[in-house]
Parts: sequence; C-alpha cells; structure tokens
Amino acid sequence: MADTWTAREAIAAVVDGAGFAELADAPGPERSTGVDGPIGWPGYGQSLARAGERTGERESVVCGTGSIGGTEAVVVSFEFGFLGGSLGARTGERLEAAYTAARERRLPLVSLIATGGSRMQEGMRALAQLQRVARQSALLRASGAPQVAVLRDPTTGGGWATLGAGADVILALPGAQVGFAGSRVRPPGADPAAYTAEGQLASGQIDAVVRREDLRDALARWLRHLGAPPWEGPPEPPGPLRAHPKGEPPARTGWEAVARARSARRPRADAYLAAYFDRVQEISGDRCGGTDPGMRCGFGLRQGRAVAYAAQCGTATLPAGFRTAARLVRLADRLGIPVLTLVDTPGAANDAEAERAGAGAAIAELFGAMATARVPLTTLLIGEGGSGGALALAAPGNLWAAPDSYFSVIAPEAAAAILKRTPEQVPETADLLRLRPHDLVDLGIARGVVG
Repeated sequence: MADTWTAREAIAAVVDGAGFAELADAPGPERSTGVDGPIGWPGYGQSLARAGERTGERESVVCGTGSIGGTEAVVVSFEFGFLGGSLGARTGERLEAAYTAARERRLPLVSLIATGGSRMQEGMRALAQLQRVARQSALLRASGAPQVAVLRDPTTGGGWATLGAGADVILALPGAQVGFAGSRVRPPGADPAAYTAEGQLASGQIDAVVRREDLRDALARWLRHLGAPPWEGPPEPPGPLRAHPKGEPPARTGWEAVARARSARRPRADAYLAAYFDRVQEISGDRCGGTDPGMRCGFGLRQGRAVAYAAQCGTATLPAGFRTAARLVRLADRLGIPVLTLVDTPGAANDAEAERAGAGAAIAELFGAMATARVPLTTLLIGEGGSGGALALAAPGNLWAAPDSYFSVIAPEAAAAILKRTPEQVPETADLLRLRPHDLVDLGIARGVVG
C-alpha cells in the first residue's frame, strides 16, 4: 500500500513549525511540449489535470527550504498521489532547482521519497531526467553538502536509483517497499522481503529503519552531526581503558602481549567510543549487499565538534566491514571531517564466503581510501592487530597503541605454521615478531603508547 502521507504532510512531519518556504518554479510556459506531452500520449493532458485536481499540486514533487531541528535544509518531498510520484521533465526541473539551491546556499538536502519511477507517458524524455538528477547530486556532493534520503512507501525505479541510493545517509520508514523493480515488474517468485526497507537494511543498502514518530528527531540528529564544525587537526587518540592495573609494567614477552590483547577483560570498541564521544550517529552497510556487525562506523560529537570513526570490534573483519569503513572515510573526507579509527581484529575473514565476497578487493578499497584522504586521520590500536586486515584501517604515520595490544605481520600461530614450527614454539615466535606496543614504537610503526 502506498504511503498515506501527502508531500506536504511529509514536510510538516519533519520541518520545524510553519517555516517551509517553497521554491518558485522556473519561468516559462506551463507545458511547452503540448497537452499530451512530448510523445503525444493519448489522454496524458487529462491525466495531469485530474492529478492536479485530486492532489492540489502541479507536479509530483514539492521543493523548498525549512529548518529541521534547528538546521536549515533544502527539502524535497514527493506526492505519490500525482501519477504515482513519477518523474517527468517538469519533475526534473524542480529537482534541479532544489539541488542548485542547496549547492548555492551550502545547505544539506533532505529528500522524502515516494515514487513509482519514471513517467511512461513522457517516454525517454522522462527517463533522461535520471541523468539530470544524478548530475545535480554529483555536483552537490562535490560541493561538500550532505544528502539525506528518507524512503517512504513505495520508493522504486529511478527515484530509488538516484535520489535514494545516491544519498550519503539513507533512512526508511518501516515496511516501505524499496527496490529498483516495482511490484508489477519483478520476476515471478521473487522474495518479497528483499524489496522492503527491512530487507534493504539487512543487505547493507540503507542505514536505518525509523518510525514515523521518530523521523523528525532522527533527521535533526543526522543534520546536527554532519553539519557540526569539524575537529581541528588530527583527533587526539583516546586515553587507555585498562583491563590491568595502571601501574603494571609493559608486557615482558610477545606472547604475554598477545594474551593481554586477547583477554576477555580487555575493553573493546564500544567502551572506547562511549568514553570518547558525547553522542554518535552510525551508518550501516557497504551498499554492495553486506553488513558487518564487527565494524562500527559513524559520526560522533566531541566537545561540540564532529569526528568520524571506524572501529573494529575484535572479530575477523568481513569484506562488508572493509567496504563500510571505506565508505565512511570517503564521506568524511568529502565533508571535511577528520577520522578516528580503532584497530582490533585477529585479521580479515578468510573463509570461502569471504573470498567469494571479494575480501582482497574490499581491503584494497579501504587501503586506498585511507591513503588518499585529505582530512587528518588518527588510529589507536586497542587490541589485536592481525596483519593486513588490521593495517588497512590504520592511519599512515599516525598510529598509537594501547597498553593491552599487539600488532603483527601475521598471527603468531599462523607464522609458526608457515615456518613449520611446532605448536610449542608459538610463544617463541611471538617474541621474534616484535609485536609488543613498545616494540612498535621502537620500529617506528607507532608514535607512542597511550597512557
């Protein structure tokens, strides 16, 4: 069932008070292509007239500016009652004007989407609007302004593939139909759950499912985090949260350092993030079909300033985790927000499923994002640093180590196996790898041990 919100009801649900100011249409003839549109679709003019009478709108999208939780934004809202919220040439004109206003005024763009796709009665002229919207989205992205999409019911076709999936942060209403293929054109027997907001969340395509009554607050929080002044310079590394007494001496052997890092008592990423930030907003998913609960990514406020973060949670990192972290780093770089990463993984997942999911390419993507980021990066090694799966998340030249941590070219057990050593020789191998925190400082890998 289609979303019961009209375009203006959706706007009223998220914009503060009555402060919405609609953007004026570009001057010109009402319908320059004739009463039945650019391809002469029989009765199209009458359909437009009926849609206008039924909805009170002149097109399928309403665009304007308003404040959401105190943050000024350009707001785009679709009217599904107007020909199924379809995109035609006039829709493209209005959307282009909205993106242009956001870019010129340096405002975030919030889109409240409910659409069935491109308008068939305008033929290829309608489909070409997707390129128009994609170009405007890219221009706004290059300007450094964030884009947040809200997927209403339904969000399908080109509207999903441009305004929706092209946004930086994607929220959806519960039960919303979301997918490139609408309900009438899917393959027979297709799993309907895959075309829902919940299904898209599980497959890493959206960031959160938000109830209607919580939507205004959710948008306000996201706009506050993405629009806060960035932390100046590299983020300071978090102070140590110790599993052992503060006065305890450093690990005497490599194997002792490994044991400390693997201790169940040792603090994990959740504890560090809670101690470091006043509040956080998290993204979810790699936009390629996967999620990794062992990689937390998002934006936090610290002393009123924004810092992005990507944190491993002590598990083997999945390809989706590396891609999500790369997505976070690229978004933070575009918004000018510095990045803090917390390294804690025994290594990259190395089972057959991880290989099929492109583990190597995902790790390479994160290495590339970290290497080319223009914003300051800081990394704290808080536990295990297992080989390239850990190094991919490490800031080049700005790595710090917590006392209960180690970093190694490979896990001691794997090193012993490769070198044909016995299991009894694993502790000795750990010593030879020089993986203790102060070893990392001596080797020039870490800048220091925190605390």
